[in-house]
Amino acid sequence: MSVKPDPSRRAFLAALPVVTAGLAAPAAAAEKKTPHWGMLVDTRRCIACQACTIACSMENALPEGQFRTVVATYAVTTEEGQSGVATVPRLCNHCDQPPCIPVCPVGATFKNKDGIVLVDGDKCVGCAYCVQACPYDARFINHHTGKADKCTFCSHRVAAGLLPACVETCVGGARVFGDMNDPNSEISRRIHEAEGKTSVLKPEAGTKPRVFYIGLDKELNGRVDGASAAEMMWRPNQHGE
Repeated sequence: MSVKPDPSRRAFLAALPVVTAGLAAPAAAAEKKTPHWGMLVDTRRCIACQACTIACSMENALPEGQFRTVVATYAVTTEEGQSGVATVPRLCNHCDQPPCIPVCPVGATFKNKDGIVLVDGDKCVGCAYCVQACPYDARFINHHTGKADKCTFCSHRVAAGLLPACVETCVGGARVFGDMNDPNSEISRRIHEAEGKTSVLKPEAGTKPRVFYIGLDKELNGRVDGASAAEMMWRPNQHGE
């Protein structure tokens, strides 16, 4: 007995290559559009109000006296001999070549496809090797968890379509966050408009940071030791004063 092919099944099979191609194209497009997050800090707009530091601490429930981002201040003298104060907002630089990753003995520190460097708290043993390896003094061992802690670009907020807390609360608009893979994003546009006048902290470290600065005093690009007002306010309490 001969069985005639079911026209509907034949049509479905014939359509498979089309359907498969149709599924592959969006997937390829989605992969191509994976963002690479970065931050631009315009020090000319920073007024050292510490709103970013406080917002970050509240958003991420940090222990008192420990901060994921700080705004350090330095006394500087201009070429004309004038004295003044310069600010350097600091945070994890989410480097393209992060030195904190290879030193982790348990693979707790990793880099997402979107460029954000994170710490897996379930794996971290609190050995602090990554803290020592970071050339930007951007890591610490959380007093509450005993795990390595750092700025995450508020990845939980970014995943929800929100800006990092420090960016959202910056009253001077000194922090710009966005997709560096998108030439039309604000951060890409601002860096382009700066015409090569952006800089990074410790370029000699070869880490390829994704936190860029405009207006950073050239004498301060290697300084990561300055204290912020928030840190200074906390230090007396550490001694019970």
